[in-house]
Amino acid sequence: MATVPFTMDHAVYAYAPSETGNKSPRKLHRIRELRKQQGVSLRTASRKLGMPASQVREEEKPGSDLLVSQLSQWADILDVPIADLLEEPQNNLSSPIRERAKLVRIMKTVKAISERTQEANIGILAEVLVDQLTDLMPELAEINAWNNVGQRRSLNDLGQIAERRISCDSIVSALRD
Repeated sequence: MATVPFTMDHAVYAYAPSETGNKSPRKLHRIRELRKQQGVSLRTASRKLGMPASQVREEEKPGSDLLVSQLSQWADILDVPIADLLEEPQNNLSSPIRERAKLVRIMKTVKAISERTQEANIGILAEVLVDQLTDLMPELAEINAWNNVGQRRSLNDLGQIAERRISCDSIVSALRD
């Protein structure tokens, strides 16, 4: 699917048109942000890159699609790794770690069902699921069920903070320290 330029707040973003027609801007890099953070002026970047300031402005727009060689030049100028120039993904976990986390949550749920069920058929199904998940990822065998400790408060119950009295003097003195 091709990306299409999209202007918003004087910056060009890229978006991939979805099947539903949504146009959500996508930042591709953080060059401008890092340039300012590193204290490199637009003029200095222009001189070091050997290009006019207008072209530098275009390249540092968050949605501009740059070649790896261009990113490498920017990384050299800003004295940062190329990876730091790239926009952070929405979810900071890499795909394998995210998938493992999902499997761990599923295993916790299955083990909770297995421990808490009163029906033999449900218990057997839960054990089959545990075996299947363990076949998928052997380290899941060590996962325990979700904790079933304590009791949830209703909306009418007050927490301890409502029962404790705190004087204004103690707050002011704590802020001064």
